[in-house]
Amino acid sequence: MTKESSGGESACALIDARIRELNDWRGETLARVRAIIQQADPDVVEEWKWRGVPVWSHAGIICTGETYKTAVKMTFAKGAALDDPAHLFNASLEGNTRRAIDVHEGETLDENALKALIRAAVVLNTSK
Repeated sequence: MTKESSGGESACALIDARIRELNDWRGETLARVRAIIQQADPDVVEEWKWRGVPVWSHAGIICTGETYKTAVKMTFAKGAALDDPAHLFNASLEGNTRRAIDVHEGETLDENALKALIRAAVVLNTSK
């Protein structure tokens, strides 16, 4: 079960509402990403930040789940420090800190590679 951040309406409920509100491939993709994150890290904390961005944390931010017209973007806060042997990162590659995965309509995710990336982010966050 996912832990939730404290404060007003629960982050879990807000993310549920965002998925329903999208009501298209982006909602389905965000729901799938969320499930993969929860499978990879059962202790993940769901948060709702910056006026409506789902955030998954464990001893620091793992990644965000932004939705745009043409993509669902998973931005890994410390992505530049993570090994990505499956080459999932395909956006924000020029920065020194973050890396992102843009998922477009009709694309599938390599779930095992994504779980490995999430677990690596948790290890990085907890190794401080």
